[in-house]
Amino acid sequence: MENDPSGRRQSISLTPVAKGLENMGADFLESLEEGQLPGSDLSATEIRSNWSEAAPKRFSRWRNLQPALRARSFCREHMQLFRWISTGLLCTAFAAFLLVACLLDFQRALALFVLTCVVLTFLGHRLLKRLLGPKLRRFLKPQDHPHLLLWFKRGLALAAFLGLVLWLSLDTSRRPEQLVSFAGICVFIALLFACSKHHCAVSWRAVSWGLGLQFVLGLLVIRTEPGFIAFQWLGEQIRIFLSYTEAGSSFVFGEALVKDVFAFQVLPIIVFFSCVISVLYHVGLMQWVILKIAWLMQVTMDTTATETLSVAGNIFVSQTEAPLLIRPYLADMTLSEVHVVMTGGYATIAGSLLGAYISFGIDATSLIAASVMAAPCALALSKLVYPEVEESKFRREEGLKLTYGDAQNLIEAASTGAAISVKVVANIAANLIAFLAVLDFINAALSWLGDMVDVQGLSFQVICSYILRPVAFLMGVVWEDCPVVAELLGIKLFLNEFVAYQELSKYKQRRLAGVEEWVGDRKQWISIRAEVLTTFALCGFANFSSIGIMLGGLTSMVPQRKSDFSQIVLRALFTGACVSLVNACMAGILYVPRGAEVDCMSLLNMTLSSSSFEIYQCCREAFQSINPEFSPEALDNCCRFYNHTICA
Repeated sequence: MENDPSGRRQSISLTPVAKGLENMGADFLESLEEGQLPGSDLSATEIRSNWSEAAPKRFSRWRNLQPALRARSFCREHMQLFRWISTGLLCTAFAAFLLVACLLDFQRALALFVLTCVVLTFLGHRLLKRLLGPKLRRFLKPQDHPHLLLWFKRGLALAAFLGLVLWLSLDTSRRPEQLVSFAGICVFIALLFACSKHHCAVSWRAVSWGLGLQFVLGLLVIRTEPGFIAFQWLGEQIRIFLSYTEAGSSFVFGEALVKDVFAFQVLPIIVFFSCVISVLYHVGLMQWVILKIAWLMQVTMDTTATETLSVAGNIFVSQTEAPLLIRPYLADMTLSEVHVVMTGGYATIAGSLLGAYISFGIDATSLIAASVMAAPCALALSKLVYPEVEESKFRREEGLKLTYGDAQNLIEAASTGAAISVKVVANIAANLIAFLAVLDFINAALSWLGDMVDVQGLSFQVICSYILRPVAFLMGVVWEDCPVVAELLGIKLFLNEFVAYQELSKYKQRRLAGVEEWVGDRKQWISIRAEVLTTFALCGFANFSSIGIMLGGLTSMVPQRKSDFSQIVLRALFTGACVSLVNACMAGILYVPRGAEVDCMSLLNMTLSSSSFEIYQCCREAFQSINPEFSPEALDNCCRFYNHTICA
């Protein structure tokens, strides 16, 4: 058998198959490169001497393969160099493309320029951290001056407090309603402290830093012009991005259904957005962003790695998906950390639903800002309600590893994300059918009971508008808008935020259409400030129907801790609801009206075909004007749309 050439051919062809190798030619070349033929224990030199007479032509063919082996060895040795050359060429090509785009039209290329600057900033930070990080940590660590560090912290806290007092006194002098929102924050924090599990163990560093980060983020988004423009641009890009859903849904359902039917107009957006998020998870972009946000909150608030990662993940994913980031560690987490995980889930909304709410017409800038601001606030208030009294095993994130999912490639990741969203879409559709039917039945029953005692129009919304009216007022909403806002808060708490946002969109559409503000004793729309604050207050999963979702999701991951989850779920639900309210109060402190004033004289003297909010405001000003500033033509235009005594 040793001298039988056919036997050698058989061993060469079957051995790679037995080892499970797919590329048999590559295995053959590797064996030659090592100086040994496949399927034989003899070296190539020994075989050459044995075969010198029997098969000279066969061995000459193997010798001809030596240049290919040398080329392969050269590529292996210089693989890093080839990677650097390829990366350099790609970066040079991108820089040339960016330069040409900026030279042709800088405004058109502004978004790409900003994204490039952000990426370069993070890459530079990563490089400096690797080169100078240990030296800076040794320099900044006050090993010999603990008292100096203590006084530095106290001085920093005092400076922050005095700065806040000075800023409030100057900023609220023109808008006193902002003080109401500040008082609302104080009331909610005092209420949560009264409900704290361990009053003496509260980490005020975590609470103050969490609220401080929330304030800074809100200041950046709501007050500063660059931040507002950036988030406004981001919201517009998301809206445009979500509009691509129509291509798929129109093909499947038809254009008529997509334009007219809610289920075919909004729910496919969830499928599309879920698919995109799944792809971003597969490539690692989502994990990278979550780690950066978690690092910022952890170093400032001194929280543990697992709870911080979960809260940061809640900005993008839902209450059942965020715990998957830390699934291997849930069994060993303390009760305080589990409370943070639950609170973060209740205080935020999923990224896929964010697209659905934007499609309703809800302000995208406010939704994005609310999602981002809720993360540090949830971490702070959770540590206020359930402070840490145990020793955590996850003080640092070095040992933590984030999963990239089970998908093997991009196509499988996209398909998996779309398939998972089907369950979410079905769940939303079923809940909408059930909750709206139950709400209509409850309203019918309450109306029947109210008629028996001569109370007309009694409904669930009316009851909520009375019970939750003080809560709406503490947010900073003017008193005349409080009944409507309180009604929406009740729908969110007892039903879900999806129905509440749908109702809010109806109020906004009526305002934009310029309808009368009051029809009888019923308010048809609310002010822009009230819309913004309500958008912040509704941004969260804190409703009673989410209790089962939260318990089911966590229990399926760690069945042995079911009793621990059940013990703290109601406390977490209450904390999550308060996070949304504090978020709205923070927005109330920072909100200022934007937009140029309308020239009513010019607007009303134009030929008007339909009403709008600006026309309504100008007509109300014209009707209330004592001096004859407005021309008869302007008043005639107003009388075409609105009824007033002056029109008679």
